[in-house]
Amino acid sequence: MRARTRGGRGQVTPFTFDRRSSGLLLHVTSLPGPHGSGDLSDDAIRFVDFCADAGQTWWQMLPVGPPGAPPFNSPYSSSSSAAGSPYLVSLEGLERDGLLEKRELRPEPGMRDDRVNFGPVRLYREARLRLAYDRFRGGGGGRTVRDAFEVFVREQHDWVNDFALFCALKERLNDTPWYEWEPGLRTRKTRALAQAAEALAEEVGFHKFVQFAFDRQWQALRGYARSRGVGLIGDVPIFVTHDSVDVWCNPRLFRLDASGRPTHVTGVPPDAFSDDGQRWGHPQYDWAAHRREKFRWWIDRFARTFRLFDAVRIDHFLGFNRVWSIPARSPTARNGTWVKSPGHDLFDALRAALGDRPVIAEDLGVLVPEAAALRDAFGFPGMRVFQFGFGEGSGSYHKPHGYVRRSVAYTGTHDNDTTMGWLIKLRPVAERHKVLEYAGQHGNSTAGGVTPLALIRSVMASVADTAIFPVQDLLALGSDARMNTPGRPTGNWHWRLPRGALTKKLTSELRRMTALYDRQTR
Repeated sequence: MRARTRGGRGQVTPFTFDRRSSGLLLHVTSLPGPHGSGDLSDDAIRFVDFCADAGQTWWQMLPVGPPGAPPFNSPYSSSSSAAGSPYLVSLEGLERDGLLEKRELRPEPGMRDDRVNFGPVRLYREARLRLAYDRFRGGGGGRTVRDAFEVFVREQHDWVNDFALFCALKERLNDTPWYEWEPGLRTRKTRALAQAAEALAEEVGFHKFVQFAFDRQWQALRGYARSRGVGLIGDVPIFVTHDSVDVWCNPRLFRLDASGRPTHVTGVPPDAFSDDGQRWGHPQYDWAAHRREKFRWWIDRFARTFRLFDAVRIDHFLGFNRVWSIPARSPTARNGTWVKSPGHDLFDALRAALGDRPVIAEDLGVLVPEAAALRDAFGFPGMRVFQFGFGEGSGSYHKPHGYVRRSVAYTGTHDNDTTMGWLIKLRPVAERHKVLEYAGQHGNSTAGGVTPLALIRSVMASVADTAIFPVQDLLALGSDARMNTPGRPTGNWHWRLPRGALTKKLTSELRRMTALYDRQTR
């Protein structure tokens, strides 16, 4: 799993983190489009074209699995680590397959161009996915589509059957969590599962069809991106949601009691920002069980991820060194303890099974020496964030002149304010002036005078091999364009890219800067 050019099982990949390159961070839902949120439509192709024309090597995005339930809608709280989001399926693509009609794609009230309005979007898209499935069952789509569906179900049987049944049961049982199902289903008795699969065959088929549509469209997008020299970077959250198909199918791999409820949950200890720490609530892994199974669940998880992406960012990489384990009965994170994680053994197993793959270690937070040693032992670049280099208590670690080659440098991440929003709010004012001077904006006393590419230039010029920028920063957008505010339960993940914002002038400016700093890889 080193960040080199050799792919798994002898396959050579053109994408690597050990040469100078740059890219953009934009989640798929943030793309423009007429159906309330971005998806795998022609607007995704157009964004790939922008990246390629602007000299960018990477398109980084957030997790693309089914997002968490309303009102949170978080892509980091998925019901499956293997499935794709139904809401990313292009309805236009289904129309081209003969499964929808143009008149059925007219937007409805609640579809907004400036933000994702999750409630109406989910209802609108699901209704059309079901209509497409009904036509598919009736013979629509032609032989080519039907043959491709059969191949997909056969090749992906190891996860798609369980996922489809899980979704069908959730639908039948009014979204009741799996650990509250009747014992036969909760504990996955063979007879109970067979009876449920037979009774819910139509609904199971629908969810298989949706996953097929997602995968078919995704592979087309990935193939096009590769043809243009653009690699896709995915995001792997270290933990999984309790009410997920992952935990339902593998309870032995998590610290659960006999009823399927966690005995210990995830979080981080108290610090200067929180007296109670943070109680995230995911079930803790039973690392001894993972060892006994030679980390097969992790190998399968990463294999599926690399079916979709050319590289991955591992969210909360620090947890592969140690995790803060909180008794489930504790209402806060105060009473937790550190538990050692088998990071070295796990990544050894991944490398043996999958070969060397490009991986970013999200190592933000309290980077203890042992975690840094784990990251470096496998050659994973860590993250440096421009915004963290300024303000109270900052040092040179996150300032561009302090970067190292084996790192991925960002102006900000999806969890930060936009860089312009951050800069406007930065206090004291003298610190803001310092940032402006650092970025070469001499004489500007306010953030309003900063040009869109001024702060990016500092990161581009750094020694870091890889540089990634949120599109909001490329456009110099303020706090209204922020993607996520950690700790705020609602109001996140809504931002959408205005159509036409990525102009020819911006393309030319970014391409010129990319070439100037030797980050153009083609």
